[in-house]
Amino acid sequence: MLKILKSTVLLCLLSALMQVSGYAQESRPGAEAENMVLSAVARMNANDIEGAREILFRLLAQDAENDAAWYYLGMTSLMDKDVSEAETYLKTAVDLDPDNFWYRYRLAGIYGATQRTELTVDMYEKLLEDFPKRSELYLDLVDLYAAQGEFEKALETIGQVETVFGVTESLVMYRFNLLRRMDRHEEAFRSLEKFNEEYSSPYVLTTLADWQMSMYNDSTAIAYYDEALDLAPDYTPALLGKAETYRLIRRYDDYFDVLDSFVSSKDIPASAKSEYLMAVVQRTDPKFIRSFIPQLDSVVTRSADLHSSDSTILQTAGVYYYSTDRKDKAKEYFGRNAAAWPESKAANATLVEFLMYAEDWEALSEEGRKAFEKFPGETAFLEMASVGDYNLKRYDDVLEICRKVLEVAPSDSSSTLRAWSTMGDIYHTLGDAKKSYKAYDKALKINPDYVYVLNNYAYYLSMEGKNLKKAYNMSRKTIEAEPNNSTYLDTFGWILFLQGKPDQAKPYFKQAMLYGGKDSPVILDHYAEVLYALKEYDMAFVYWNLARQKNAGDIPDLDERIEARKKAINR
Repeated sequence: MLKILKSTVLLCLLSALMQVSGYAQESRPGAEAENMVLSAVARMNANDIEGAREILFRLLAQDAENDAAWYYLGMTSLMDKDVSEAETYLKTAVDLDPDNFWYRYRLAGIYGATQRTELTVDMYEKLLEDFPKRSELYLDLVDLYAAQGEFEKALETIGQVETVFGVTESLVMYRFNLLRRMDRHEEAFRSLEKFNEEYSSPYVLTTLADWQMSMYNDSTAIAYYDEALDLAPDYTPALLGKAETYRLIRRYDDYFDVLDSFVSSKDIPASAKSEYLMAVVQRTDPKFIRSFIPQLDSVVTRSADLHSSDSTILQTAGVYYYSTDRKDKAKEYFGRNAAAWPESKAANATLVEFLMYAEDWEALSEEGRKAFEKFPGETAFLEMASVGDYNLKRYDDVLEICRKVLEVAPSDSSSTLRAWSTMGDIYHTLGDAKKSYKAYDKALKINPDYVYVLNNYAYYLSMEGKNLKKAYNMSRKTIEAEPNNSTYLDTFGWILFLQGKPDQAKPYFKQAMLYGGKDSPVILDHYAEVLYALKEYDMAFVYWNLARQKNAGDIPDLDERIEARKKAINR
């Protein structure tokens, strides 16, 4: 669409200034004014807006009808993003010299930028009458008509451009898109066919092929794709269109032949190959991928071999092998990418993230630390390494990483919050409740509403049967923040139960059951205890049986307690 003149005005040449302002040679009268305008333009080019304006205002004090001075004042206002002031100055320039193309063109640009479409169109139409050879006017006017929904006028203007300047691919595609917006689809494609009878264009041919394919005319579509590829053998849209046509009609040998040509071409950028292969991995029916693993392996390998250090290709190969459950091959490609781009945070982060999802804890611990050594300010790499250490039960190493984070990023509240939180968890795992609660207190000083710590802190206090009032207040915050979190509902309900309020606890457990609580043997067990205390024995044993089915060592004494509860009521 229309654009106001860019902030840097590149009009340094004397000849250009002469064209705009109408001045003659420096030797004639008025040379001093010309020099002042040139000096102002030089200041504008150097982004010295105030210096330029000072010169121009000085010139206008000598000659208030100097149209060039008013024009360039308008340009300085645009550079200063004062559109209203620019409009005032440009209008003055136009009044002083209504035959100057640039004065009117820039003013029309302001009307367009300020959404005054009628004024813009009117000025463009008048400009076109006075300057019929200016191609940019036609194209801008087409945009304006289309924006107003005046599609017939837009089509008529395109016809005028073709009459004056000749038929081009861009014009025929503009007409094509306009006709489709008008729901004249048949006419739109016929216009492309007419163009194709006289001219040759891979873009137009591929568009026609896509159209034929949309109507299930696969043989016609392939013929158009082939015609496009005869003109441009590496034209990506045609190659991929032809490949997809073969895939859709289940000519898989032909599909992979075309795909091999696509990935083997040295003239097609790696980004285009990566984008298509990623689409295949993420959007294609998994059955298709499983059925053609050898062929797809060949395509991916060929791409990676041809672009051995391209990050997008290597990452795509890693994603492909991970999605086909071959973690070792995925690790190889993500590792190659990080090795090829050792200074890239993104490449290293992708490797570390993959190792976490792949649950390769040993490598995660190692690569996370290596990445932190390369990027000492990125404590996230250390935190990822600690995830590996945690799953390897190297709790002292986790604590060491937390201390390192606190040391290198003391002002990063997010990092320090996670560090203190993790330390609280680890100390509790190690059986040191005092240090655990101290770490949690540190975390809550940073963020008193951090629900993860509030829940864990409250739950651990409830397990000890201590400070239930403090536990209640912390847990209350978590369910207010996340009322549908089954874990938080369980903690709060259990605290109420321990306070001797099973009737108040029950609604929270019922809520927890609706939001995933039935998947947790611990929550099921807690709910059963609440129901048992309320003498709802039948339902209590229903939930205990569910807990027993899901228990995988989470509750070591579950079976014994259930039997004890049965004996207590003579069952």
